[in-house]
Amino acid sequence: MCFCTAAEAQWPWSKPKPKPTPVPRVTPNPKKIAKPTPPPRALPAPTPMVALPNYDEETSTRLQIFLDNRNFGPGKIDGEMGEFFRKALLSYKRANGMPMTGAVDEFLAEVPEAFTTWVIPPEALNFVGPVSSRPSEQAKFKGLKYGSLLELVCERFHAAEAFIRKHNPGINLDQLKPGDTVKVPNVIPFKIEDLREGFMPENPELAGRKVVIDTHERFLEIREGDKLIAEFPITPGSRTLPAPIGTWKILGIATLPWFRHDEGVLNSGVKTANFHNLPAGPNNPVGVLWMGLSKPHVGVHGTNNPETIGRAASHGCIRTANWDAARIKDLVTKGAVVEIF
Repeated sequence: MCFCTAAEAQWPWSKPKPKPTPVPRVTPNPKKIAKPTPPPRALPAPTPMVALPNYDEETSTRLQIFLDNRNFGPGKIDGEMGEFFRKALLSYKRANGMPMTGAVDEFLAEVPEAFTTWVIPPEALNFVGPVSSRPSEQAKFKGLKYGSLLELVCERFHAAEAFIRKHNPGINLDQLKPGDTVKVPNVIPFKIEDLREGFMPENPELAGRKVVIDTHERFLEIREGDKLIAEFPITPGSRTLPAPIGTWKILGIATLPWFRHDEGVLNSGVKTANFHNLPAGPNNPVGVLWMGLSKPHVGVHGTNNPETIGRAASHGCIRTANWDAARIKDLVTKGAVVEIF
């Protein structure tokens, strides 16, 4: 399981609780007390099975951008007809009361150009630094930054690295520098420079929303009443440490969190004295966001490897791409219900 803290004592649920006043212990009579039956939870409808056309790369890229810009995450932009792309397209149509067909002309009209260019600014180097896979070394860094400008470009434009390489032939992407121009998907970019280390304030306007996490379809939904507001692909735990099924609440939302790397917590949920505090940054194990749940040591968070979302396992938590995590924080608020099934 995961355990994250920007400064452990600041988390509202980590403050010591006063000892309760002792009360006499009473043994209830089981014949007189009946356990209430909890009401059944309303689960979202499964993604319908619809035969979609085999869109070409140009069309697929424009559709992925359309969906991504509207908070229906298709996964990384790669111009391919993947599982998350298909689910996102059908979910968007269902959410907007549209026919469940492969017709997409009106979507394409809103994304006339699949690509744009980005000139790397000098300040981009502020977000690139040394990398290591060893927590003992990571703990010594001032921040867990991108390992290269190419990694920054891919995450900024929600794209697969192979896709960026394919559309930038003749450019040495491993030696990028400020002033270089890169061809990128024409998506609303994820701006790491806009994030600050801290906690999101409560937003009363979002109090009626809830998060629904489907561990089978591997999607996180944000709902307001019966309306589907957004949907993002996730990695929901693993076979050995699955995401906790049940109903929980968001206890706090931290941006650019620090991470307490404790093998005891990661493997069995038990804190030990042998741990490393890893600094904030996009390559932090929990990425750019930690949304702590009322289930101890479990949260929704970002990732240091977006290529693995939906495919590689996590330690009991709900993992998303950083560009999706950065949007989730603005779509829900502290105290919201989180249903995991």
